[in-house]
Amino acid sequence: MLPWTTPDGNPCYLSTDGRGYLSTLADDIETVQIGMGEELLEYARGVLAPGTLARPAVEYRWLACRLTEALSDALRIADSRGQRIPAPQEATEDARPDE
Repeated sequence: MLPWTTPDGNPCYLSTDGRGYLSTLADDIETVQIGMGEELLEYARGVLAPGTLARPAVEYRWLACRLTEALSDALRIADSRGQRIPAPQEATEDARPDE
């Protein structure tokens, strides 16, 4: 699953061996998305820290929207990566010698 969606919001998939331009591009975009999420989280912690001055409502709304986007990106990446990792039971069964 690629780290972006169709205009309708549906997931985009790429059938590949993990190499090539689109696969590398998708990995690079995931890295950027995670980095932006980390920076946004650091900013949010500063804005919401005890003792900081209150911000205008529009700034809190902006922050909530950006955090929602970052969480959506992170969940899509986790879902995509999770689909490539075998479930623990499957991995155990694959590792057993044939009887």
